[in-house]
Amino acid sequence: MVSCSRVLLRKYGDFIDNLRLFTRGGSGGMGYPRLGGEGGKGGDVWVVAHNKMTLKQLKDKYPQKRFVAGEGANSRVSALKGSKGKDCEIPVPLGISITDENGKIIGELNKEKDRILVAEGGLGGKLLTNFLPLKGQKRVIHLDLKLIADIGLVGFPNAGKSSLLSKISHAKPAIADYAFTTLKPELGKIMYNDFKQISVADLPGLIEGAHMNKGMGHKFLKHIERTKQLLFVVDVSGFQLSSQTQYRTAFETILLLSKELELYREELQTKPALLAVNKMDLPDAQDKFHVLMNQLQNPKDFLHLFEKNMIPERTVEFLHIIPISAVTGEGIGELKNCIRKSLDEHTNQENDAYHKKQLLNLRISNTISYSELPSKNAVTSARIDIT
Repeated sequence: MVSCSRVLLRKYGDFIDNLRLFTRGGSGGMGYPRLGGEGGKGGDVWVVAHNKMTLKQLKDKYPQKRFVAGEGANSRVSALKGSKGKDCEIPVPLGISITDENGKIIGELNKEKDRILVAEGGLGGKLLTNFLPLKGQKRVIHLDLKLIADIGLVGFPNAGKSSLLSKISHAKPAIADYAFTTLKPELGKIMYNDFKQISVADLPGLIEGAHMNKGMGHKFLKHIERTKQLLFVVDVSGFQLSSQTQYRTAFETILLLSKELELYREELQTKPALLAVNKMDLPDAQDKFHVLMNQLQNPKDFLHLFEKNMIPERTVEFLHIIPISAVTGEGIGELKNCIRKSLDEHTNQENDAYHKKQLLNLRISNTISYSELPSKNAVTSARIDIT
């Protein structure tokens, strides 16, 4: 068991989702007072998103984590206007949020080639600066990665999320019969016959108190902020982390998962959600599934049985509930179809909302244009000929 722990800890060390960097814009070039020449502006430091980049690659390539742009050229007789210093680009993965040392958000990078200026170069020497150059901006920045995926798997440890990911996609996550198998996010893609691809993120299992940063805590929860939909995965037989912790039924598990999401960030509960009830190959699974369905269809009849602090303000309404077995493959085909259907519906709703907004903007634009036109009876000229 000790050797397994070592392997897992080393594997987690390979995944980096935050990094602190020092950046400085280049200094401006010297001016040329006698001829009024201006020094070149110092280079700027940019953070640029790249599809195939990781924070680990960035750290390995630039272990000093210092990024300084080039200095502006000095003004001289042959070139009175000094050239700008060379810009410095920091390559980062998609899904990066950039904050300064005080936690203020500078910006986010979610698409290929998105870029954000983080440290500006200093002005070259000119008349206003008495021909003396200015130094570039210094800034310590924090890069925080939040994975971007279509579907985020949500569940307690050992619910079978890793096994499920390996069944529905080409990912090969670590799978074992002890609780904390996933210690770093795993990304997989579901491939459909019409070549449609849907990305799925298997994230470290939650434990009670995750919103207070227990277990993987915020390290897990932040990664589901940018997923389009959530897929809850629960063990039909319930969950118990260890012999020292309380046993939870499948229904309690769903309540607790919902409560953890709500306490971390309330808007996470507004994301569309599906439910996969796993381990249907176990004895008495069908009976337990029927009990769970009755509880989900009539939650108010059962909520009084639980402690008040574990009941979420609003219970999650699942778009689809699918019984599955990640071991035998039961229900996997139906689950993939439901994921595709719910995402397609979500995309159609987004497109409809976008088109309605565009149409509204067009109508407003036309209304303003028409209101500015002169009426037929309006006097268009003040000139009067007197004969």
